[in-house]
Amino acid sequence: MTSDIRVRFAPSPTGFLHVGGMRTALYNFLFARHYHGVMVLRIEDTDRTRYVAGAAQNLLNSLKWCGIEYDEGPDAGGRFGPYVQSERLELYRKHAEELLSRGDAYRCFCTAERLEEMRARQKARKQPPRYDGTCRRLSAEEVQKRLKTGEPSVIRLKMPERGETTFEDLIRGEVTFQNELIDDQILVKSDGYPTYHLANVVDDHYMQISHVIRGEEWLPSVPKHLRIYRALGWEAPQMAHLPLLLNPDRSKLSKRQGDVAVEDYIAKGYLPEALVNFVALLGWNPGTEQEFFSRDELIEAFSIKRVNKAGAVFDIRKLNWMNGHYIRKLPKEQLINFLMPFLKQAGYDLPDEAKTRKIILAVYQNIDYGAQIGQAAQIFFKDTWEILEDEAADFLRKETSLTVLQEFLNYLRDLTELTMENFKATMKAVQAATGIKRQELWMPVRIALTGVMHGPELPIVIEVFGKKKVQNFVEQALNWLKEN
Repeated sequence: MTSDIRVRFAPSPTGFLHVGGMRTALYNFLFARHYHGVMVLRIEDTDRTRYVAGAAQNLLNSLKWCGIEYDEGPDAGGRFGPYVQSERLELYRKHAEELLSRGDAYRCFCTAERLEEMRARQKARKQPPRYDGTCRRLSAEEVQKRLKTGEPSVIRLKMPERGETTFEDLIRGEVTFQNELIDDQILVKSDGYPTYHLANVVDDHYMQISHVIRGEEWLPSVPKHLRIYRALGWEAPQMAHLPLLLNPDRSKLSKRQGDVAVEDYIAKGYLPEALVNFVALLGWNPGTEQEFFSRDELIEAFSIKRVNKAGAVFDIRKLNWMNGHYIRKLPKEQLINFLMPFLKQAGYDLPDEAKTRKIILAVYQNIDYGAQIGQAAQIFFKDTWEILEDEAADFLRKETSLTVLQEFLNYLRDLTELTMENFKATMKAVQAATGIKRQELWMPVRIALTGVMHGPELPIVIEVFGKKKVQNFVEQALNWLKEN
C-alpha cells in the first residue's frame, strides 16, 4: 500500500461520540498513519429529524481529546470540501437525477400509512420487511402526472431482483448477498435531503476515499452501495466492517448497562491515553502479549488483517485497571493538576493547597479514575470516626490494640502539636513502653484513624489531620472498643 490511502470517519451529529464510533475513528486514524495516508472527517447531517444542535462540535472536541487527528475536515479544510453534507445537497440531487434518467432509480409515491400496512402483512406472513415494488412498475406518464399534481415522493434505488452481490471484505473475506432479499433503498427523501446511502457513496467518490472502515451494522448496506457505484460508473473503495462492541452478557453495547459516550469517560476522569489504548484492543490484537501502547506504537503495530470478526466485550474492569496504571505513571505535578478538579467536585471544604496536594498524593495509588478520589479521600474530611471493615473490627478487638491506643493517647495528650517527626518518635515510645512491635503496633493506630487496614501512609494522615482530630478519632475508637 502507498500514500494514496485515503480513509474517512463520517459521524452523524445526533448527540455524543459513542465509544464504538471512537473505535471506528481510531482504526481509520491508525490505518491512515501506518500507511502515511490521509484521514478525512466528514459530518453526515442529512437526517434532519435526528440532528442535535452543538453535537458536531462535541464530536470534534471528543476526537481532539482522544488525540485522533484528521487531515481534512470542517475545521481543517482540504481539497474536497465542504465536509458537511448539508452543504453538498446540489451534488446529491445531480446524481439522484442521473440515476433516475438511467433507469437505475425510480419515484415512489407510497404513503407512510401504506408502507406500514405492507410491513404488517409481511410480518404476519413471516416475510423479511422490504418494499414491495409497487411504484417500481409505474409508467413514465403516471409518474409525471403525479409529480405535476404535487404528490409527495421519494427516490428509490432499483436493485436487481435476481442474482447475487459478492464483495471482498478486508476483515471477513468474501461476503455474498442474495439480491432478491435486498430492499429498494430510499435515496432521496420527500424533503429533498439524501439518505445516508446516496450521500455516502457520492462523497466517498468525490473525496477519493480508498478504504471504508466502519461498523458491521453497515454490512447489509454494501450491496446497495455497490449498486450505486456501478450505476454511476464509479470504482468502489475497499471495505472493512468492524465487529460489534458487546456488553459482558454478549448483548450489543448500550447505555442500559453502562456508559457508552466518550464524554462520560472524560467527565469521570479517564485519561485519553488509557481510553485509546483500551479501545484499540477491542477487536484488534498485535499478535503479542503487549497490552500497553503509546500512540506511536499503535500506529506502528496496527494492521487491518489482525482485526477479528467476532464481537469484542467492553470490560469496564480492564479499562479501570488500565486507566489506574496510566494515572500512577503521571508526573507529580501533572497528577495533581489532573486530580485536583475531581477532589473539588466532591464538595469537600478543602484545606490549604499544601495539605490538599498531600491528600492527593496520599490516595492516588488507590484510584482507577479521577471521580474516585472523592471516596478515596473521604477519611481526610470526616468529623466522625467509624469502622469500615469487619477485618479491621476484628483486629481492633485484640488486647494488644487496646494497650497500644491507650498508650498512644497518653503520649499524644502531652504534645503541643503533632507532626510527622514527633509522630514517629511517639510510636517508638509506645513500642518501648508496651513491648508491642510491627503490625500489632501500627495497625491499631491506622484503624483508629481511617477505619480500614489499608490506605494512605499514616504520617501523611497524621499531618493532614493535626493533633486535635487524631486525638478525637483515637478517643472515639477506644469508646467503640468499650462497647464492642
